[in-house]
Amino acid sequence: MTIDLPIPISAYFQADKHDAATVSDCFTEDATVYDEHTTHTGREAIHAWKTGASKKYSYTVEPFKLEKIDTKRIVTAHVVGNFPGSPIDLRYFFELKDDKIAALEIKP
Repeated sequence: MTIDLPIPISAYFQADKHDAATVSDCFTEDATVYDEHTTHTGREAIHAWKTGASKKYSYTVEPFKLEKIDTKRIVTAHVVGNFPGSPIDLRYFFELKDDKIAALEIKP
């Protein structure tokens, strides 16, 4: 199923197929990412987070649901890869600022 994602979120999922630099460019300078019980703050830390995740795991992500609650956009995606618990549906909680992502929290 194809869903119509806001441009910054769509850009994130497209960038996630490529490299850490492309992913980090989707975020504001002071953005935060919370994933696997760790918060990463700023583009440099987000770049390092994505680099580490890409070295550790290979995976595909297929977004299938979009919700809006208050200021958050919540995308549910089916994720399949070589990580414990695969496959799994994860929820991505995005907060946007202008045309960038200001915060992302990834939860099961």
